[in-house]
Formats: sequence, structure tokens, C-alpha cells
Amino acid sequence: MHDRDELAELLRRDPALHAYELGDLDDFFWPYTTWYRRDDTVALLYHGGDPPTLLAFDRGQPPTALIRLLEGMLPLLPRRCYAHLSPGAEHALVGHFRVEPGGTHRKMALTDMTRLDLVRPAGEVLGPADLGELTTLYQVAYPDNWFDPRMLATGQYIGVRQEGALVAVAGVHVWSPTYGVSALGNVATHPAVRGQGLATAAVAALCRRLLDTTDHITLNVKADNQAAVALYTRLGFTPVADYSEYLLTAR
Repeated sequence: MHDRDELAELLRRDPALHAYELGDLDDFFWPYTTWYRRDDTVALLYHGGDPPTLLAFDRGQPPTALIRLLEGMLPLLPRRCYAHLSPGAEHALVGHFRVEPGGTHRKMALTDMTRLDLVRPAGEVLGPADLGELTTLYQVAYPDNWFDPRMLATGQYIGVRQEGALVAVAGVHVWSPTYGVSALGNVATHPAVRGQGLATAAVAALCRRLLDTTDHITLNVKADNQAAVALYTRLGFTPVADYSEYLLTAR
């Protein structure tokens, strides 16, 4: 598929589930995407990382329509890629790929503004000039993160400083005013100052900022990361759906 309007119409039927895909319709990410459709089911192959990442979600239990779409895509998938899949969809791939599990993750969406209002926001907007300091913080606090330096240009990264040093940050993986969605990401706190609520305050500030430009604020978090899930629940996020991550290598 190559029609963004048609894709947007399909994905907007469940914007919380498909926030990342909606964001990838933006000019910022669109050149790195390839889209597939069967009936009303859509899958995305994102080429912005190495290896590429397959995103394929459906609320069906089992996800029969999604399995049929993935079966049709088998000859078109790269020999190695990551995959984010609704539960059960991996069955379409196991005969053709070695499927290495990467854990269960949870999609959450901001739905309870009263909880958000109880948290005092803190932090300042970061920009491209802060890239060096931010990169250093991630190396210490979150070395396995997925961070695209281009995202700093969105103005949707909030940093907290102590004695002039950047010690906590909350940012986005997706920010699309055009399609009304955003997805939090790259939230981190320096190990020396954890437990002070700095990340919570930064996320609260970022959410208030995102509400000015997007209708749906979402995030992905590891389902077994109880501390992170509790943090986001305290801020007013509620579960949307679980999915699993895999590394696929062609047999």
C-alpha cells in the first residue's frame, strides 16, 4: 500500500493500538516505511533501524486476519528483522523463520487526566544543542534505549537538571500533530538520583505539553517492569493491549 489517507483511515479505527504506525505516516518517518494490507488488517515494515522492524497488531483472539496477512508477506520479509506482534501472530512465521522471543510488552494510553493533575511537572525543553549531554546521560542510565537524535528537533524532550547537570529526561518515539498521536519513549534517570521522582515529574511535564498538539498519548513498556508500569499508572495511563517482541532470522 502507498496511500497514506487510506492507511490513516484504517489505523484510526484503533488509534491507541496503532499509535506508532499512525506516527510513521508522518513525513518524518514515511520514507523508511513499507506497508502491507489484507482486507482491513495492516502491517508495517520500518526500515529506519538495523535490522528493520515489523509491526503487526490485531485485537482478534486468535488474530486470524493478521496471521493470513503475515502468511502472504512471507516471501517479502527481510531475512533478518525484529517483530512486534499481537499474541498468536508469531505462528504465521515459525515455519520460515527462527523466532527468538524478546519478551512481552504492554501498550498503555493516557486516559485519566485527574491522576496527571496530581503530579507536579518539572523540567525544561531540550533541543539539538543538548544532544551531547543527553547522549552521555543515556550511556549511563539507559544504554539499550532506542533514540533517534532527529527527535530532539521536535521540541518534545523534557530534561531535569540538578546543579546544572542533566539527570533525568522524558522524550518521545512518536510525535504527530498531523495524525493526532504521540508515544512516550527514552525516559531515563541517572542512577545516582533515582527514587526522587524526577522521571515522573519530567513525564508529567511532557504529557501536558503533548496534550496541546495530540489527542492520544501512548507508550510501550515491558510488561514485567513493575516499577515503570506503576509510574505510568500513577500518571493516568491504562493498559491497551499486550504484544510480544521477537528477533526473526530466516531458516
